[in-house]
Amino acid sequence: MHRQGEGGIRLDLGLYVRSRWEANYARYLTWLRSVGEIHNWEYEPDTYEFPVKRGTRFYTPDFKVWTSKDRYEYHEVKGYMDQKSSTQLKRMAKYHPDEKIVVIDKDAYRGLAQDVKRLVPNWE
Repeated sequence: MHRQGEGGIRLDLGLYVRSRWEANYARYLTWLRSVGEIHNWEYEPDTYEFPVKRGTRFYTPDFKVWTSKDRYEYHEVKGYMDQKSSTQLKRMAKYHPDEKIVVIDKDAYRGLAQDVKRLVPNWE
């Protein structure tokens, strides 16, 4: 069992995640796939580079969520929005405006947890 907020390999998912919230969100996405609400999901498959000389030059979204076979959006799990994360999201909007990013903030995560943690196996 992992301590609160701790990253590590989750055997039920078969992958390394950076936090307990990301692990639970991955489990939630797996559950959504099992009930046919999404087509598929991937963890950190893409990295974007920004054409800037200083500061934050790269961004790797947490989850690529395939809503159908040919449509996807990114989901970013954020317990709090630090300056680097804010800059990354602003630069994504500027340099990659066609990429949809859904931010799962603290309130959204807690609401989701309250609604689905009893339905999703291995919720931490």
